[in-house]
Amino acid sequence: MRRAPEEKQRDPERTKARILQAAVAEFAAKGFAGARVSEIADRAGVNKQLISYYFGGKEGLYRALTSRWQSEESMFADRSASLGKLAAGYVRANATYRDFGKLMLWEGLSESEPDPRFTEEMRRNVEELRKRQEDGEFPADLDPAALLVALFAVAAAGISFPQLVRAVFDQDPASPEFADHFATQIERLVDHLRG
Repeated sequence: MRRAPEEKQRDPERTKARILQAAVAEFAAKGFAGARVSEIADRAGVNKQLISYYFGGKEGLYRALTSRWQSEESMFADRSASLGKLAAGYVRANATYRDFGKLMLWEGLSESEPDPRFTEEMRRNVEELRKRQEDGEFPADLDPAALLVALFAVAAAGISFPQLVRAVFDQDPASPEFADHFATQIERLVDHLRG
């Protein structure tokens, strides 16, 4: 059976989306250093040359994933919400977008120097926390930088400590039930900082 000419035509946007989906799974499983372009291409069902064509290679593909995460982040990270709700949003996001969370963990394990853009973004986050502190959202004797690091660790707990989650909650750390319960508890915990 012959395919119609329109079926033979390439759909660049769909191809890029398949590559990105394959890449996030591969990078999540093996980290940047362990991921191979050929394996990403195989997962996506495309020729590996398309990765170079569309993304400029492995580094460009990784940057595209980072941009994609930032787009997703804008959908769940309501900066005007209370700090507790914001933290709970990140807990839920890490449950929904587990592979993106794993990318962040792999990046942390690499112990490489952070990307200057990441450093700048995190310093802006610390300044936002400082403003929240001035507004009384958490005590003056807490270091906003330490709080930011702690909140990152808490939000990633279901990914970084799945065996602990299973042991103490008797739940699958990837389940929506765990994410909702843990997010609610984290929101309460952070809200208690208000005193």
